[in-house]
Amino acid sequence: MSERIYNVMFLCTGNSARSILAESILRKDGAGHFEAFSAGSYPKGTVNPFALNVLESYGYPTEGVRSKSWDEFSGPDAPVMDFVFTVCDNAAGETCPIWPGHPMTAHWGIDDPAAVTGTDIEIERAFVQAFKYMKTRFGLFLSLPLASIDKMALSTRLREIGQSAGASSNPPGVA
Repeated sequence: MSERIYNVMFLCTGNSARSILAESILRKDGAGHFEAFSAGSYPKGTVNPFALNVLESYGYPTEGVRSKSWDEFSGPDAPVMDFVFTVCDNAAGETCPIWPGHPMTAHWGIDDPAAVTGTDIEIERAFVQAFKYMKTRFGLFLSLPLASIDKMALSTRLREIGQSAGASSNPPGVA
């Protein structure tokens, strides 16, 4: 009997940085257990080159990543998601599509490295930091006993992971 593969969606407004980092990290670290996807409510249409550089420098896949709309995942042929995580505060505050299958959801906001200004080194440092925060969250997520944990406990753990180190400085609902 083979282990179940879980589908995970990462949402961000532009789908050019944080959600791309998350998709690539889970694609590698969760290989064989998870299928990772990312999308945006208002996709920029291009992936931030700093995100690609950081992923490649840490040995994470960038082949096939692209900025795309969450509308691509609303059709009848779209994969049914088991988990949907917002990784930016704007996306968390938006009205998201109705996802078939009633996936578990949580907000895993991280400050936007693409919003950092300064030298290329300073911007790259922000992307590396976002990458490390995301990678830490996946370590916690991948250690969860998904096959045996009840939904309420899982929901609590997913929210706690979103509040771990690197949680965005202005989460939804906070003025």
